[in-house]
Amino acid sequence: ARESALDLLGHEILGEKAAALGRAGRRVDETLARLREHGDDGDQRARLLRDAAEAVHAYFIQRELCGLRKHDAVIREYNIPKAVLARLGAK
Repeated sequence: ARESALDLLGHEILGEKAAALGRAGRRVDETLARLREHGDDGDQRARLLRDAAEAVHAYFIQRELCGLRKHDAVIREYNIPKAVLARLGAK
């Protein structure tokens, strides 16, 4: 019975990790879309870059918590701009 409870808890934790990863990915989508739509506006650009960088950073952390350490494919898939990556310290 104890093993079953631990298996159930482990399964629930995995489900929560996956859900959190999905939410973080949607936030990346949303912030990058806003940046692409309004990023030419000088007044908004700094805020949009900051928002996108925060979303990408949170997404990368969530991926790492799920055991996914390499982000190259995700950077390509989301087409994350270099200006956003630079705010994360990437070169």
